[in-house]
Amino acid sequence: MLKQLALTAALIALGSAAGVAQENGPDTRRGDEMIAAYFRSETRLLAERCLAGIETLEDWTSRREEYRRQLAEMLGLDPMPERTDLKPVVTGKLDHEAFTVENLHFQSRPGLYVTGNLYLPRGLDKPAPAVLYVCGHAAVKKDGVSYGNKTHYQFHPAWFARNGYVCLSIDTIQLGEIEGLHHGTYREGMWWWNSRGYTPAGVEAWNGIRALDYLESRPEVDAERLGITGRSGGGAYSWWVAALDDRIKAAVPVAGITDLENHVIDGCVEGHCDCMYMVNTYRWDYAQVAALVAPRPLLIANTDKDPIFPLDGVQRIHQKVREIYRLYGAGDKLGLQISEGPHKDTQELQVATFHWFNRFLKQEDPPVEQTGLSFFQPEQLRVFGDGPPADEITSRIHETFTQAAAVPGEPPADAASWAALRDAWMAALKEKCFGGWPEQPAELHVEQAFSVQREGIRLTALDFTSQPEIRLRLYLAEPASGVEPSAVVLSVESDRGYSGEFAALCDLFPEEMKEEGQGAGALALDELRLQVDKAPMAFFAPRGQGRTRWNQDERKQVQIRRRFMLLGQTLAAMQAWDIRRAIQALGSLEQYREAPVSIAAGEMPVQALYASLFEPRVAALDFGTLPATHHGAADVLNVRRYLDLPQVVAMAAERCSITLERIEPAGWEYPAAVATRLAWPAGQLSLGEVSPEKPEEVQP
Repeated sequence: MLKQLALTAALIALGSAAGVAQENGPDTRRGDEMIAAYFRSETRLLAERCLAGIETLEDWTSRREEYRRQLAEMLGLDPMPERTDLKPVVTGKLDHEAFTVENLHFQSRPGLYVTGNLYLPRGLDKPAPAVLYVCGHAAVKKDGVSYGNKTHYQFHPAWFARNGYVCLSIDTIQLGEIEGLHHGTYREGMWWWNSRGYTPAGVEAWNGIRALDYLESRPEVDAERLGITGRSGGGAYSWWVAALDDRIKAAVPVAGITDLENHVIDGCVEGHCDCMYMVNTYRWDYAQVAALVAPRPLLIANTDKDPIFPLDGVQRIHQKVREIYRLYGAGDKLGLQISEGPHKDTQELQVATFHWFNRFLKQEDPPVEQTGLSFFQPEQLRVFGDGPPADEITSRIHETFTQAAAVPGEPPADAASWAALRDAWMAALKEKCFGGWPEQPAELHVEQAFSVQREGIRLTALDFTSQPEIRLRLYLAEPASGVEPSAVVLSVESDRGYSGEFAALCDLFPEEMKEEGQGAGALALDELRLQVDKAPMAFFAPRGQGRTRWNQDERKQVQIRRRFMLLGQTLAAMQAWDIRRAIQALGSLEQYREAPVSIAAGEMPVQALYASLFEPRVAALDFGTLPATHHGAADVLNVRRYLDLPQVVAMAAERCSITLERIEPAGWEYPAAVATRLAWPAGQLSLGEVSPEKPEEVQP
């Protein structure tokens, strides 16, 4: 019971207490409880699916390479980037009685500089085993100069070098000498990372893979004995690299993994930046990443009181991965090391790590008599003495690491060419962008909550199930005298701004609509009655809006959106699903079963646009405006890798009429050209006045 309540408590912790309405602002209890139940259910679903159906080694090996490809894709590495010239440069050397250090950089792709320190044991007479140490988050800055997190973690490679290992320690892009960004969705509001299918985890994985390329090029290194380790963020990158690259012969990720239950339900996501997560297109739990290391030696190391990598989740992952090692008959190559302590680089974890590499890279296991010690000042380990090179792209790699598909410059030559394009885009949307939609929709269970009439208008409230934990309300406004509807208008409502008609309904039915907030609308009653007489109107707010709004604290809103991402969804994508279900709920009513639906969506046009692609009863879309690109708009996983909103508008316009009252100055040439080339009916796509300029309306 306590576990079930954990997420609810986390969501309402700021601004309200369980069961007590917020003093300032709307009561969010219903929304908080609903989204908590939803996250529990979706997390449970993914946990149950993880590694399910694998009973034999053949079951696993037949899927392993496809799983590896999927992981690479979710990191932005499929297809794998070209292995361009590393252009390694040693900028300085340091001496210690037991080893030397080379300060160096290489380019994992042109302009993507990786800074590091290479620790070389003295007296090598043959190639030695090598360990790649990938750093966690540790800011080392003086007078505005970043020396890189490699300088903080120097005691690890120093121990390896003193014990006969070559060790390369590399900076992350966040907190490295060249300061990049790990906090796009966490802190910077860069939700377009989701639409681009970008995660900094992919950059860190690629830099680690290229670091192995560099180690292989060194004559001091035995390329058949490569290991990887790191803690915290470095623990996560150890997983990515070891899972993707079989050159890793032994791995010790330290405090770098736990499962979705910890991240989503227990709230650990709120303590992690974006580098900890792949873009979860295929809806994995994290044991599936860990299993890709099998049957190579793997030690999972953690402390027992780590609040951001809790022990119970680490143990659950170990249990699942142990079954894969058992299929290989390699149970002795999987270890679990738990030491007492918080999220800290404890000496016990270090000693266990050293033992593991001695055992599997050296085939020996002597007592560990030395501890990890630091020997240098940060300034001594700095690679770029004069600052970053002018051609670096490391600080802005998030802009180019995953490529966005361009809007075609020309329309398709004919209907057959268009059909091929459209079908390919629809397939990508279904598999790569909306794969988080339910495979089997739940029963709608449409129930009438109330039906009242006033001033010639009948208002009926219908509750329906979008997903088992997502119960939403649809309001239907009809003439009180009754009507045989030939069409119905669905207005998608948002807390950011109610439509005039919905605000007027709130004013007309204040008691019944109190959960939605008071309207104070400018629309007169006569105008509302005229609209309803013209065509019945349905009003609907997707999850997180209106009566299902949840915690309104800005930081909590961000972390709720990130939870959707961890589940292979986005909030916007699931709101699009809700709009689809609202259309289906309308269709469940006898008098509206055949009635075409027109959608008006002032504040949620992107969600409504996507919903229309999958609901054949949508006959018209009427938007005040629509952004010309997903960049800065509602985020949908991976969508910019395949298409952008102009192509989506073209696909929708083939199915229904679209009216945009205002458009941006550029971006809409493509759907207009498609409509003209394919001779769609006049008025099928109506592009209104351009803002801020106001040239004549464009009518293809």
